[in-house]
Amino acid sequence: MTTLRLISSMATQALLADLVVLYQTHHPGVQVLVESVGGVDAAKRIQGGEAFDVVVLASDAIDRLVASGHLQAGSRVDLVHSGVAVAVPAGQPAPDISTEAALQAAVLAASTLGVSTGPSGVQLAKLFEAWGIAEQIKDRIVQAKPGVPVGALVAQGRVALGFQQLSEMQGVAGITVLGPLPEAVQITTTFSGSVASTSRAPQAVRALLAFWASPACSPIKVRQGMAAA
Repeated sequence: MTTLRLISSMATQALLADLVVLYQTHHPGVQVLVESVGGVDAAKRIQGGEAFDVVVLASDAIDRLVASGHLQAGSRVDLVHSGVAVAVPAGQPAPDISTEAALQAAVLAASTLGVSTGPSGVQLAKLFEAWGIAEQIKDRIVQAKPGVPVGALVAQGRVALGFQQLSEMQGVAGITVLGPLPEAVQITTTFSGSVASTSRAPQAVRALLAFWASPACSPIKVRQGMAAA
């Protein structure tokens, strides 16, 4: 039995659970142990020298870890593209977010706004800057702690309008997902896998990532609110 230890951000937790089951159905001699934490925390643990075999994070984070020597050069495999969705507490009025102008109006009208510490949160801050409203709304922004889904803050009523990857909003009780950001301002993050420099089974990791990038896994990715990369 080959055991592979994988660390990922929370954005791909549900996706990886399904992908692991599918892979192990076809490869019963391989066990994949997945730990999902905040993306920032995952990167810190890898940089701190903790031993993993596989790392699944946003592609820019993967590239930085490759550059620093913590992941094997040339081992990055893009797995999914993930877009941002908007949610409100269940039972609350659903504002129009169908166009960029409507979304901006909804943001300005919201009493509180929930964003993540991940890639989507960074890009949303840039969007608010581009709209010229960053200063106006800064005191209304609630940033979820690493590893805490924005959907949970929405469900608890701590934020009136929440933004995060659709994959992390799906299935959260107590919220209504309004839909994705309008295409004109959609924030798409590519999540990729790579072989950790500490891995003792790099070939097994490469086989795993190749399978996860194959068409056989596309239905799972769609079901989890993502698109195959």
